[in-house]
Amino acid sequence: MTDASHSPRAWGRRQLLRTGAAALGGTGVGWAAGSAAAAAGSHEDSADATLTVQPEQGLRTVAFHGAHQAGVSTTPQAYLTLVGLDLHDDVDRAALARMMNLLSDDAARLTQGEAALADNEPELAERPSSLTVTFGFGPRVVRDLFTGTSMTLEPLPAFSTDELREEWGQTDVAVQLCCDDPLTLAHCRRMILKDARDFADVRWLQEGYRRAIGTEPTGTTMRNVMGQVDGTVNPAETDTDYDRLLWSAESGFEGGTVMVVRRIRARMDLWDKVDRVSRENVVGRTLDNGAPLTGTKETDTADFGATDDLGLPVIDPASHIARAHAQTPDEVFLRRPFNYTVPDPSTSTGEDSGLVFIAYAADPVKQFVPVQRRLAKQDRLNEWITTIGSAVYAVPPGAAEGEAVAQRLLAT
Repeated sequence: MTDASHSPRAWGRRQLLRTGAAALGGTGVGWAAGSAAAAAGSHEDSADATLTVQPEQGLRTVAFHGAHQAGVSTTPQAYLTLVGLDLHDDVDRAALARMMNLLSDDAARLTQGEAALADNEPELAERPSSLTVTFGFGPRVVRDLFTGTSMTLEPLPAFSTDELREEWGQTDVAVQLCCDDPLTLAHCRRMILKDARDFADVRWLQEGYRRAIGTEPTGTTMRNVMGQVDGTVNPAETDTDYDRLLWSAESGFEGGTVMVVRRIRARMDLWDKVDRVSRENVVGRTLDNGAPLTGTKETDTADFGATDDLGLPVIDPASHIARAHAQTPDEVFLRRPFNYTVPDPSTSTGEDSGLVFIAYAADPVKQFVPVQRRLAKQDRLNEWITTIGSAVYAVPPGAAEGEAVAQRLLAT
């Protein structure tokens, strides 16, 4: 197999990106994305005529450059890989800027169906399949390495029901990769990690999934592994407070946001023993269409004051939706979760399942923390779920053409 890194031209361009001279300017890097359609190749011409091929799904792209990073308000894709990176001890602001120049270049190309520099498998980049790459930075990086911003980031407080494990804990950097095709996603992950290797070590990989692309209408609320719709009350872009709740207004960080990551394990062996009516009462919604128990459709507003013939609340005050319900206009945030299922021979089911819960908020202290405290204090669902991982990341605004993500925040 030919090693592209031995090519003088490919090696020279890669080395250019690794130097401080190109780290912040982006000049000559070649940010213009190629056409995914032109890269599609002709191998489909010989495909079996009996197969149903939908190439337009594989050729869909999401812009990498813009005011905001893609992958936040983007319609969620089918698959997730969330990567947690710990920076090497000798990585300073200039070194992190070089890393972000490399990774931003990779992301800008791959999301548009163009191979990354020195990519030995360029054919795997031909189907971007709505690929997005989103970068976030932990509290230590924000405190010690960011400049020119009033943005502050504190670790999430401890919650009484958490059983946190170090292997799923806070890291210096998080890279959220989302895509509608698992092969494209795996290839992007390899390219990103290859270029991050000189600067950081991988602490964890969290993989997740939703319904496969095309199996339900766009915009359908996802279902989690417990069978319930998840994310019904998400804010909509048409809401008056949407921008205020999602995008930061901190100086030097305008258009950025904060990502909360919680790895929530579900005890499916015990949940399997709960009957359907009890499950609905625990959550406060019907299983068939996600309607609150006081309504008929998913989007109906829950009536927490409604009572039955015996004078008892129709929706249990300790149900999940009652405890998660916003008590103030600030207690609203964007949920973007994915299911996970991994082998675990230590369990009776042979697997570990749950939710990679990802949420975005301009200020998680005001928006997320009060809700999570109520859930930890009293939520009937706590009998079947446990949070085993927790982290928070500042997500810088998007990069303009010719810039790297966080370029201005890492300026020396």
